[in-house]
Amino acid sequence: MKKILISRRLPDPVLEAANARFDVTLRDDTSPMTPVEMVKALGEFDGILPTLGDMFTSDVFASAPNPRAKILANFGVGYNHIDLVAAKEAGLVVTNTPGAVTDATADIALTLMLMSARRAAEGERLVRSGTWQGWHPTQMLGLHMSGKILGVIGMGRIGKAIAKRAHFGFGMDVIFYNRSHVADTEVPAGQLDRVSDVMAAADIVVVAVPGSPATHHLIDAQALGMMQPHAHLINISRGDVVDEAALISALKSNQIGGAGLDVYEHEPQVPDALRALDNVTLLPHLGTAALEVRTDMGHMAVGNLVDFFDGKPSRNEI
Repeated sequence: MKKILISRRLPDPVLEAANARFDVTLRDDTSPMTPVEMVKALGEFDGILPTLGDMFTSDVFASAPNPRAKILANFGVGYNHIDLVAAKEAGLVVTNTPGAVTDATADIALTLMLMSARRAAEGERLVRSGTWQGWHPTQMLGLHMSGKILGVIGMGRIGKAIAKRAHFGFGMDVIFYNRSHVADTEVPAGQLDRVSDVMAAADIVVVAVPGSPATHHLIDAQALGMMQPHAHLINISRGDVVDEAALISALKSNQIGGAGLDVYEHEPQVPDALRALDNVTLLPHLGTAALEVRTDMGHMAVGNLVDFFDGKPSRNEI
């Protein structure tokens, strides 16, 4: 029976499925693995089921020559915490869990869009503070989202799901940027040639690209400078896709209308300057935080392990 390490506790049905098929060691700790733990795991286990924050860098692989492990079955669609080149040079297959996260992440994007546009987090803080003095006609006026222009940066599975919700649910017109041509957007949508074109035209911009060296700081000071003063930026992708310092500057100066973030550049550290601002909504990486979704993700990751060790093509190899 193959030895598998699961780096963080997963829903019970997933652990039961894994234990039925493998000799499982559960790392019962909610913090990311340390480099020492990762090097040790590569030498002691046949496969590893890591997740966000388990930084399998080139240095980790260099410290574990001729690893026993042959697969990293990542729990999550994002894999910017794994150096794919170094993993493959070390002889490991890397898989992820696309599809299972799509709807839940799109739902969080819409949640942040509404919260940011309608100042919901700010209003909730006002009520909790005990200083709310009652309704009046000009209290906390926000942006009416229905009928506005949505700009999507990255029209993959999640981007399409967001666009569908915004168009059919709120009557929003959709424009988007994608590195390659998108033939089927599933809703009426216009593909623009540059990120800056989308930033300039949209009332709300949602960032939905995968985290990778190619997308690091894709949304920088120049891109933010293209946005309209009333526009809102939403990030549900990876924290380092947005230049956090540039975003803080844009929010402090009211260069943009607001922002909604589910991810952060140096997660879980969130800068004091960001937390102090009222014109940003901050969520603790809730994108896939629904029990049935996390269970589906776990079953997919375990399924990737089963396929690999059964000699079948890995369904979700990256």
